[in-house]
Amino acid sequence: MPKKVLIIYGTRYGATESTSEGIARVLQGERLDVKVVNAKKEKVKDISPYDLVIVGSGMQMAKWTGAAENFLKKFQKELSGKKVAIFVSSGAQALLEYEEKTEEIEKARKQYLEDKATLYNLHPISMVMFGGVWDYNKMFFLFRKTLESTKQVIEGAGFKEIRPGFYDTRDWEVIRAWAREIAARV
Repeated sequence: MPKKVLIIYGTRYGATESTSEGIARVLQGERLDVKVVNAKKEKVKDISPYDLVIVGSGMQMAKWTGAAENFLKKFQKELSGKKVAIFVSSGAQALLEYEEKTEEIEKARKQYLEDKATLYNLHPISMVMFGGVWDYNKMFFLFRKTLESTKQVIEGAGFKEIRPGFYDTRDWEVIRAWAREIAARV
């Protein structure tokens, strides 16, 4: 029987959802039985059947999505005895890498991943930060106005506007490589 994997995520602009689906395709290609769940739309009642639980969250204003955070709270005890992997999607991540702000990258990694794992007593087999999307069309008015100047930085980093107001800063090769690494650890 193939090993079972649960990928549960919280998203704001859709990047974490499509990243989760991309990870699932790789894991399925590695002959794993994968279920992908949007934590906001579907409540998970039992994680005992899964050999691995991957938890993903979008980041905004240095915060995880409420749905992903609530999942960690609810299953804290069960997750501490399971193989767990964590990822976050952040549009700012790619810009920090482009600007070579290694100190800020390490600070974000600690805050978004390591501190989160410690808070819930988790010992993940892997934790990673991926790029995300900048979707100015879905941002609140004030947030969009505040980040208007960021468009120049995004474009300067080589990211093109895919459609009006939408930039994708993810590196799909990095995401697929991470998924293959996770598959090997299950």
